[in-house]
Order: sequence, then C-alpha cells, then structure tokens
Amino acid sequence: MNFLVGLIFSAIVAIVVLLVPWIGVGVLHLYTIFGIVVPYLAILIFLIGMILRVIDWGRSPVPFRIPTTAGQQWSFPWIKHSWIENPKDSKGVIVRMALEVLCFRSLFRNVRLEYRRIENLPKVAFEWEKWLWMAAIAFHYSFLVIFLRHFRFFTNPIPSFVKIIEKLDGFFQAGVLPIPGLTIPEVYITDLLLLAAVTYLLLRRLYIPQVRYVSLPSDYFPLFLILGIGTTGVLMRYFLRVDVTKVKELAFGLFKFHPHVPDGIGTIFFIHLFFVCTLIAYIPFSKICHMAGIFLSPTRNLSNNSRFKRHINPWDNKPAWEYPGMVHTYEEYEEEFRDVMIEAGIPVEKMPEKKEEEKPEQEQ
Repeated sequence: MNFLVGLIFSAIVAIVVLLVPWIGVGVLHLYTIFGIVVPYLAILIFLIGMILRVIDWGRSPVPFRIPTTAGQQWSFPWIKHSWIENPKDSKGVIVRMALEVLCFRSLFRNVRLEYRRIENLPKVAFEWEKWLWMAAIAFHYSFLVIFLRHFRFFTNPIPSFVKIIEKLDGFFQAGVLPIPGLTIPEVYITDLLLLAAVTYLLLRRLYIPQVRYVSLPSDYFPLFLILGIGTTGVLMRYFLRVDVTKVKELAFGLFKFHPHVPDGIGTIFFIHLFFVCTLIAYIPFSKICHMAGIFLSPTRNLSNNSRFKRHINPWDNKPAWEYPGMVHTYEEYEEEFRDVMIEAGIPVEKMPEKKEEEKPEQEQ
C-alpha cells in the first residue's frame, strides 16, 4: 500500500509539472518566465547543487582501502590475479572504471535470487538480470545521443559530429517513399528506445514485489519526468509540429546570454522545456546524481594494494580535538545503544543499574 501512495504522489507532482507551463504559457502568456527565467534558474540550481554535492563527497573521510572486489587479489607471482576485478594499481582502476561507466559491468553481472520448486522440492536459483542491463544501456545511450543531437539548436554552423549522429540515428528512414504534399520527418531510433526503456523500468518497479517494496517517490518521479520529456519531444517532432527556426533562435539566445522569446513557438514546446528544466534542477537532490558520484565512490576508484602498502587511519593515536567527531569508542557506543542492545539480546560489558523502587511514605 505504501508503494501506491508513493506512486500516486509522484504522478500528481508530474501532472502539476505538466499543468504549470500549460496554464502559465497557454493561458497567462508568461513567455519570458518560462522561456528565459526558468531555464537560467534550473541551470543555476544544477551547478550550485552539484558543486556542493561533490564538495560534500570529497570531505567524506576514506582512511582505508574499501574497493568492491570479485576476483583473486595480487599476491605471489605464480598466482594469477584478477587485475580488473581486483586492481592493485591505477591501470586496473582506470580499466575497471571505464567498463563500469561505459558498459555498466556491475549491472551486467547482477543476478536475482529466486526460490523455485523443482521436483516438489524448494531450491534456490539465481537468474541473470539481462533485461534490466539491456534497458539501462538502451536508456542511457539513447539519452546521450538525444542530448548530442540537440547541439544543433545551440551552434551555428552545426558541428559535423551532430550531422553524423543524426544520419546514423535516422537510418530507418532509408527507403521510405515520399508522399506528395506531405513531409515525413526522419524517425530517430533513440526516441523510441528511450520511451521503451523508461516504460520498462517503470513497469519493472510495479511488477516485481521486491523492487516495488523498496521503491520510494524519489524513484518514480524521475521516471515520470523523463517520460514527460520523451513524450512531449515525440509529439513535437511527429504530430504537433513547432517552428524549429524559432526554437533555435530562443536556444541560441539563451546560450549567448542574449535571450529573446520569438512569437508563435507553441505551448507544447514550453511544456517540454519545463520538464527538462525540472529534471535538471532535480538532479543534484536525487539518485540521478550518481553520474558524478560514481567517480568519487571509494568502492570503485581505489586500488586494492593493502597487501604491500600499509594504510593507517589518520585519526588513530591523535588528540580528539584534531579530528572532532571521528573517534567513537566502544564504551561510548555501548553507552548510547545499551538499552537497544539488551533488548535485541546482544551481550554488553556493563549492565544498566537497576533503579530502586521508591517506597511509599508511611502515614504518620
């Protein structure tokens, strides 16, 4: 039932995001606010939020090597070690990070535990999450291609790599017969892949009980935002056509800090733009921030060289005032959680003193 509340709440917020520009532009004609102020404000929130988030991560102490490993550690020369899964130097870390960022290697190796009945006997089985990995790859690379394709609105002349990407992305259009009096736009495969992948990720959260149980509104809301971006983008390109020249004039003006909102762009464009701005401003405060966090994760960016290099905790044997809040002795830990530990059946070194019951005063 909790998942339903989170799902409905996220859907309502996404609908509000849809209605705000619809009313603001279509009814109140606030073109300057939604065409200039909102994009600049979203970029400002994104930059400040990301900087503060990265600074906060950078301040987190990592005194020891804690990389996640899945292979043999380097030891003796005659023992073959896994230099990617358990890197001992920077070369292995770079290759491992590249495979993680570009190929989602950890997700590729992810498995799901299931209980199955084989010959009327319950057995544990592990199933490879291949569909999740494929959907993640399709979503991220489609998003990247669409992002690069939009460079045509911010540059003049259009870079050659953008034209190459558009030709490769629209190769399905080859062989389509022209219809007199009807202009058929190129069908980009990434548009369809993005919508299909996001829809699968949303349905997966609703269908699998374990995933549904741990899903929060912060998991559903970004999916609704991206669905809104993709849907409005497809509507603008294939159904509700907008003046691309005026859109480029607005985008080019924003990029050169000489903004101007041309007349007659269309409300659907401002709805699309508001979805994009909402997502950009939401990134520093959401799980989407993993695009920067993965590079600062000590479980990925550290080599496992503990066997030939000693790592000393910097606040060991140091005065407490030099590292305030870093040292928490067991005595202090037990003093803080003694009652909870006793309730859970965990042995403690010092039992709490029993309070003597106050005897009622005798009447004189």
